[in-house]
Amino acid sequence: MLTIGCVLCLFLAPDDVFASRFEYTQQAKEAYRKATSLRLFEATNTLAQMRSQDPGNLIVYHIEDYVDFFQVYLSDDEALYNRLKKKRDARLEIVARGDKRSPYYLYVQADIRLHWALLRLRFGEYLGAFSEVNKAHKLLQKNRELFPDFMPNLKNLGILHAMVGTIPDNYQWGVKLLSSLKGSIAQGKRELETVLAYAKNNDFLFEEETIALYSFLLLHLDNDKEGAWKVIRSGKLRPQSNPLHCFAIANIAMRAGYNDAAIRALELRPRSRTLQPFPYLDYMQGLAKLRRLDGNAGLHFHKYLNTYKGKFFIKESHQKLAWCELLQNRPDGYLKFMKTCAEKGGAIAGGDKSALREAEAGKVPNVVLLKARLLFDGGYYQKALDLLRGRNANMFAEKRERLEFTYRMGRILHGLKKDAEALVFYQLTITEGKTDPSFFACNAALQIGLIFEARHDNAKARQYYQLCLSLHPDEHETALHQQAKAGMGRVK
Repeated sequence: MLTIGCVLCLFLAPDDVFASRFEYTQQAKEAYRKATSLRLFEATNTLAQMRSQDPGNLIVYHIEDYVDFFQVYLSDDEALYNRLKKKRDARLEIVARGDKRSPYYLYVQADIRLHWALLRLRFGEYLGAFSEVNKAHKLLQKNRELFPDFMPNLKNLGILHAMVGTIPDNYQWGVKLLSSLKGSIAQGKRELETVLAYAKNNDFLFEEETIALYSFLLLHLDNDKEGAWKVIRSGKLRPQSNPLHCFAIANIAMRAGYNDAAIRALELRPRSRTLQPFPYLDYMQGLAKLRRLDGNAGLHFHKYLNTYKGKFFIKESHQKLAWCELLQNRPDGYLKFMKTCAEKGGAIAGGDKSALREAEAGKVPNVVLLKARLLFDGGYYQKALDLLRGRNANMFAEKRERLEFTYRMGRILHGLKKDAEALVFYQLTITEGKTDPSFFACNAALQIGLIFEARHDNAKARQYYQLCLSLHPDEHETALHQQAKAGMGRVK
């Protein structure tokens, strides 16, 4: 016979009994793996089964947030973003009513906020993004005090601690919002290494995420390209079945000088209508092929423009199509695509801004310098050097071209590990270009800092990182200053 107490329990059950726990069951792990493989429709179906078969498990909202994050981030659909923000708010309210005794209680709230911090940054909501990060960090810190051995928590804290000291000066107003957050690259690196060491001996669901985060930390913040490449290709990621893994491997490869490996990974990526569209992979494939001077690179930029409905990399794709025309000795084609570059897409990201600047300048690039730049960016240093051999700066009529020649020679020689020769060209670039609006002198200073850091001459490294920070070029300032600040953090 039902007592009054039993009846009350039934009425209270949705909030207080059934809908309170956080558990990554086998079904939940399956949904998470589908979501992070961009099989979002399958993930949503599995989540629907969870709601029916395991209604008290609030971990469903964590995975659901991954699904929403990938849908918005990969499509750049602003209407979808605004619509799903409301779901995010409701999701946080439900999760906040969960079991406070679980290590996932605070972690899930923090992770959701970090997802939306990235989305807010994507759509230019910088104040909201910094606020989300600050709230997330406070939740993670509190969770660390309660559950010091909970590794997912350390995964997020590691990357936050590594990044906080590298925020460029033009976003320093945002740092004031991160009142609870302090750290260093070294601290974040140690924390992620702790997580990876744990994953080697334990079944850790977020191991693949951590590998990607650690690789990007090594590449972008620790200036360890070889280390990043070694970690990302350790065998844990599956680029042939997971588009996100393909992106991570190709991204690291392209930045670490393994352009051919990036092309191979992108060519072997999974292609299926059941996968969430990821047009940026087409853009990456076009860029990687262009850096190898392949004649069919333009096909991939056209595919990107035909499938992507957002506002990023539109101008840059038209610029790259213009370059393809120039490399094929079709200057009229170059002018046609640069006209479209000026008219279409937004100019928010650095690459799009540079493309627009080139379009507005109306100056056709020097083909030899363009080829040298592309070959260098692809890691084909010897080919780039052979192309420029026998030339000197005085052979170029325009000041920008002379600066680009000395800068490019420095970069190529640096890539070939001929540092002494590279320093001569870098110094010349700074002397001739420190008052020029181009980025050449600013990056030359950064590169000299990296050379002296590698020599363990921290005093000179700091001097040139500081010089980099004192220069304010019209292009790439934010990215260059972030790298200089990361360098300053390493050589304290």
